[in-house]
Amino acid sequence: MTDADDETLDAAFLALAHPIRRSIIARLSRGPATVNELAEPFEMSKQAVSRHIQMLEAARLVTRSRDAQRRPVALDAAQLEKLTAWIDGYRLIHEQQFRQLDELLAQNNIEKDAEQ
Repeated sequence: MTDADDETLDAAFLALAHPIRRSIIARLSRGPATVNELAEPFEMSKQAVSRHIQMLEAARLVTRSRDAQRRPVALDAAQLEKLTAWIDGYRLIHEQQFRQLDELLAQNNIEKDAEQ
C-alpha cells in the first residue's frame, strides 16, 4: 500500500468516524440528494451539513454534480469498494486463523475421545 493509499484510507475513516456523516452516507446509499434533502433530518444549519458533505467529498466518498440549478450529492461507490476491500483483506486473514484454531480444537477433541 502506498502513502497515497494510506492518506486516502485515513481521510475516509476520519470522515466516517462522525455519526452524521455516516447517516449522510446511509441516505445517499438510496440515491443522490441535494444538501437541502440531506439536511432535513438533522437539527443543524444547512451550512453545518454542507461542511460534513465537504469532508466526505474531500475523502472522495461522495461526489457533487451539476443538474441545472441543483447540485446533487452522490456516493462514490468505487471508493467505498476500496474501503471494504481493505477491510475484507484483514477479515479473511482472521477468518483463516479461526478456521485453523477450530481444526486444532477438533483434532484435540478427537484425540481426547480416542484416549477414553
